[in-house]
Amino acid sequence: MSTKHPIISVTGSSGAGTSTVKNTFDQIFRREGIKAVSIEGDAFHAFDRAAMKVEFEKRIKAGDHSFSHFSYEANELAELERVFREYGETGSGKTRHYVHNDEEGKLFGAASGTFTEWADFESGTDMLFYEGLHGAVKNDNVDLPKYADLKIGVVPVINLEWIQKIHRDRDQRGYTTEAITDVILRRMDAYVKCITPQFSQTDINFQRVPVVDTSNPFIARSIPTPDESLVVIRFKNPRGIDFQYLTAMIDGSWMSRANSIVVPGGKMDLAMQLILTPLILRMADNAKRI
Repeated sequence: MSTKHPIISVTGSSGAGTSTVKNTFDQIFRREGIKAVSIEGDAFHAFDRAAMKVEFEKRIKAGDHSFSHFSYEANELAELERVFREYGETGSGKTRHYVHNDEEGKLFGAASGTFTEWADFESGTDMLFYEGLHGAVKNDNVDLPKYADLKIGVVPVINLEWIQKIHRDRDQRGYTTEAITDVILRRMDAYVKCITPQFSQTDINFQRVPVVDTSNPFIARSIPTPDESLVVIRFKNPRGIDFQYLTAMIDGSWMSRANSIVVPGGKMDLAMQLILTPLILRMADNAKRI
């Protein structure tokens, strides 16, 4: 961790909704005049799209049917740890972008499925913001939680996560439901071993729970709306969290445990604003004092 150059890490699997959470952070940064540098987990994949296909086929031939982007070895986690450590020590670092589609290709001047060149962070930033799959990995090789000052988990219940992924990949990326289902099955081993352990390392988890039937996510015609959901917010250390204030400010909320508050799905953004803004301001203020 670094008081002078704080790091925020938002972690969740594909389809979890981390991009929506990033928008909330962007609003807070803009409103409070905080200059943050953002990095994406996809930038630290070990393979571009073509190379990943080759690697995947090689693994299949070797009998490994569980290799995916969720797997540790499919990502440059040591490089991500180095970026976290360097930023914490100096406020500088490098990142790149993974180009998901042709639209992004026009923006970044690179072909879809490739990486841009590594580039230095803009100077004079107040904090680093990470959003991706592996921002709180702790294993025998890396310890990312050690370097992140605020770790956020975005963890919808699994059926809802699958529904969100299916609709996103089908509508935005043109994949068939069958192809997406194959990806979900292939990723399950790494989901259990690589993704879920991170949520024991996070400081705050936001878990959206639908209150409509999602028992068969593979035939769901629509994603449950926020108003058809509840959000369970769990604090690893609830000390200093004013639950009385939060329940008073957020209509329909209540405490389910001593470290957890439940809010209506439509109030998730408000809850994040109320919870995260003072934490971010405190980190920014502490950094200026040094």
